[in-house]
Amino acid sequence: MEVEILFRPSSSVANVLLETGESIQVESGAMVAMSPTLEMETQATGGLLKSFSRSAFGGESFFFNTFTAKKNDERIVLSPPLPGDLTVIEMQGRSILVHSGSYMASSSGIEIDTKWSGAKGFFAGEGFVMLQVSGTGTLILSSYGAIQSLWLKGGEKMIVDTGHLVAFDQQMSYQVKKVAGWKSTLFSGEGLVVEIAGPGQLYLQGRSQDSFLAWLLSSLPDMFYKLFDRDG
Repeated sequence: MEVEILFRPSSSVANVLLETGESIQVESGAMVAMSPTLEMETQATGGLLKSFSRSAFGGESFFFNTFTAKKNDERIVLSPPLPGDLTVIEMQGRSILVHSGSYMASSSGIEIDTKWSGAKGFFAGEGFVMLQVSGTGTLILSSYGAIQSLWLKGGEKMIVDTGHLVAFDQQMSYQVKKVAGWKSTLFSGEGLVVEIAGPGQLYLQGRSQDSFLAWLLSSLPDMFYKLFDRDG
């Protein structure tokens, strides 16, 4: 399998070439275009219980689409739902935690499960639920905005707004906490954060869906007022 990321970082798409017999599992709705001879199968990967858990608690689709090549150099083009970046991670027995909504595709040999962090971002407006991704193969993650990869040394810590978190190595320790006092948590616009400690790889996204949605909702009254005032 060969993966080329095009048009990054704001409008990234993945151009994937498959050889005979190779398969790629894709999040529902991510396929942009594909070779006509690719075979597609829609299934609840991992069984009904895992699929329900992944959908209900992980923010992912209940069903995945699996595309299998019948000959060499078959192509599939993939795109995330939001404008942003893609990153390709070659897994070699590695296990990482992926923030809900960031998983896009993976090759055979990669397993996906749901992991509950033990905390809920009530004031941040989101449940802090991670997908546990492990195995050997190719993993493609998406983001809203550009992706930044950081390596944290042993004992090095980073405080991350949960809305900007994409993924991190599972062996890294983490704790969901208030950004400061409750006053700052409620009124600073930062909500809850997660403190992550190395060693391990950390992936961040440059934009936050929650922040964009909050801005959009706050702008709607003015937009409607201007619209009706103009029409009136």
